[in-house]
Amino acid sequence: MSETLTSTEAADQDQAVTGERADVLAMLAKHRCFLRFTTRELTDEQAARRTTVSELCLGGLIKHVTTTERKWADFILEGPSAMGDFDAMTEAEMTEWADQFRMLPGETLAGLLADYAEVARRTDELVATLPDLDATQPLPKAPWFEPNARWSARRVLMHIIAETAQHAGHADIIRESLDGAKSMG
Repeated sequence: MSETLTSTEAADQDQAVTGERADVLAMLAKHRCFLRFTTRELTDEQAARRTTVSELCLGGLIKHVTTTERKWADFILEGPSAMGDFDAMTEAEMTEWADQFRMLPGETLAGLLADYAEVARRTDELVATLPDLDATQPLPKAPWFEPNARWSARRVLMHIIAETAQHAGHADIIRESLDGAKSMG
């Protein structure tokens, strides 16, 4: 898996996207790379193994970040309906939400990484083509959101970056606990 753009791809991207959008894309790429790097040379069994008291595993973190990025990108385009209604979640939906933190039978690390790459490609395209980063959507109702607040596309993208960076740190701890490998240092 290549973690860097070829010189041709980088030149094309530099010509197409500049300024703030280029900065957003660069930060997303950096933190996605750190997260993916924690899964290097792992088997599916290793990616599914819990190494701490939490439910998290490396494959589960990839799934969670993929789901989170997909939903937030959808939120930019569709508004709060893309996020679902937290208060109205069924038991099945709660189980589905919890399953995003672990690898389920039949899931592979390669498949999870491919799904993540597709979501990343879609988000990157959105960053490059969205008419207005100041456009806002009302946040869905949830205990962790301020009532009646609105977020701009820019703020959502910063949130995706923060989520990805935070979970890359979690992944680093899980990987070090698994086999001593580190992302940095």
